[in-house]
Amino acid sequence: MQEMMYGYIRVSTKDQHEDRQMIAMQEFGVSEKHIYMDKLSGKDFDRPQYKRLLRRLKGGDTLVVKSIDRLGRDYSEIQNQWRIITKEKKANIVVLDMPLLDTRQKGRDLTGTFIADLVLQILSYVAQVERENIKQRQAEGIAAAKAKGVRFGREKMPIPEEFYALRTRYREGSITARAAARELGVAHSTFLKWNQSIMKNL
Repeated sequence: MQEMMYGYIRVSTKDQHEDRQMIAMQEFGVSEKHIYMDKLSGKDFDRPQYKRLLRRLKGGDTLVVKSIDRLGRDYSEIQNQWRIITKEKKANIVVLDMPLLDTRQKGRDLTGTFIADLVLQILSYVAQVERENIKQRQAEGIAAAKAKGVRFGREKMPIPEEFYALRTRYREGSITARAAARELGVAHSTFLKWNQSIMKNL
């Protein structure tokens, strides 16, 4: 069977850098119809397109990624995916941002394979450490801002005077919460939230 070249792109839902990855793939010679892309949120790492690509990947095929962290979100996951692709699937990997991580020319060269594996371990470790450092800096920044009195999230909407009369009618059953919310020009959930906050303070 003919050996195929596939590309894989992973971006977060907040990140719009798939164009950069797509251009790099196409410049390398990966056909657009053979490029798989997952858009994920920070909490969601279920990669349906990547799993689909793995099922299609066979011995002798080549998987192209822009950077090593596209394979996983931490050191152990990157290592595991590298092993699955190169050892179990017996396919090749090309990491565009790191030419040393190109297994196509090193399959029969023990020294080349050793260098690629060593570079992989260093880069995947560095990628994980950098992610952890970013999280720590974000947490420290938020803590410092809170210490200075900076408030995060939306400011609470003040309860308007008209609310109290409508709340009385709502409690009496002469008006629904939705109708009361419409009269106030707020969301149904906001009216209920105001009602609950008053109940707690009674």
